[in-house]
Amino acid sequence: MINLGIVLVVSVSIIRESKVLIVQENKPQVRNTWNFPSGRIEHGEDILAAARREVKEETGYDVKLTGTTGTYNFISRLGSQVIMFHFTGEIVGGSLQIEANEIKDSRWIMVSDLLSSGLIEIREPGVMKQIADNLIKGNNHSLAFYNTQLTE
Repeated sequence: MINLGIVLVVSVSIIRESKVLIVQENKPQVRNTWNFPSGRIEHGEDILAAARREVKEETGYDVKLTGTTGTYNFISRLGSQVIMFHFTGEIVGGSLQIEANEIKDSRWIMVSDLLSSGLIEIREPGVMKQIADNLIKGNNHSLAFYNTQLTE
């Protein structure tokens, strides 16, 4: 698949008791792979709002974003150039409710398990390992980096 466009994506590591929440994809082209709650930024949508929306849609949880591990630029396994804004967050409400059309399962794992090959099939292993490495090293930066323009 050749895609000349750039896909803008948000992704969130939800941290609880030294573990991170991952979700198992149920979409045809990436079925059974594990990923952080994530998805595309909609046209005109604020990046931070997109991150909170994607977590809510995929897990049922309301989250407070607490930081960012950075921006990742890569070619996806589907052939798209992806620019992904990755955040960390904590649960502030809601309850686990898996959206069966997109998500098959969820699991809390140690971040270091993302660095162990073969335990689970990861959607984008190189990027997930970079994020896991940043989480382990404490490379979590302020959200003040993101300037948002609110419209009313």
